[in-house]
Amino acid sequence: MTGDPNGRSVVVTGAGSGIGRATALAFAAQGDRVVAADLDPDGVAATVGEIERAGGTAVAVTGDLSEQAVVDRVAATAVERFGGVDVLVNNAGIMDSMSALADVGDAEWERLIRVNLTAPFLLTRAVLPHMLAAGGGAVVNTASEAALRGSAAGAAYTASKHGVVGLTKSLAVMYRENGIRSNAICPGGTATAIAVEADRTAHGPAAIGPHFVNLGRVSRPEEQAAAILFLASDAASNVNGAILPVDDGWSAV
Repeated sequence: MTGDPNGRSVVVTGAGSGIGRATALAFAAQGDRVVAADLDPDGVAATVGEIERAGGTAVAVTGDLSEQAVVDRVAATAVERFGGVDVLVNNAGIMDSMSALADVGDAEWERLIRVNLTAPFLLTRAVLPHMLAAGGGAVVNTASEAALRGSAAGAAYTASKHGVVGLTKSLAVMYRENGIRSNAICPGGTATAIAVEADRTAHGPAAIGPHFVNLGRVSRPEEQAAAILFLASDAASNVNGAILPVDDGWSAV
């Protein structure tokens, strides 16, 4: 860990809106220093501005996190500005068209895997040397309730989030002796701006409609952020490889 008295160095992706923004704000509110990364320059600038107006410390990095050059810039910014990386939150993600598998095109599949799975892999790989050198760290990934089951639609999204679970667990096992913990949250319905690229008459929404009967209460981004902060905290020091549903019991039905 960096051991800086000014708070931990925290990287949050998807920090321009939704769960990512709520998470960045929450870390900053408790005194941590935040590298806020997002594809949307206006969104991430707004997040950093809100943190700074509240007296916190944050810096924005804009770009496509599935590109190695952007990932390297995020890691370098954390090291140069804050001395290392204590916590990494891989939160950025996108939805698919919720199509039947036979209708998923190559471009859609590759885009979902690139954004939802390759980007977390690249950024985790980039920060690992810094965590190892510091003697530990915490990684929290945002998976999905869809990562806990099969789905009648959304094959690309579901597969990508199952991959995030595998990445999370593998990291936990591989690096636990090095003081690095890896966990994931699985949000259920959450009030964010993430877009579902589907017509409501498409195969996907029609096929999985009955599943939504058990949706439960739609959460606020701040509730998902609270789970992330717990998993990144010393209170969760013996929690490693956990896949935590934050879904009002949706996945329990």
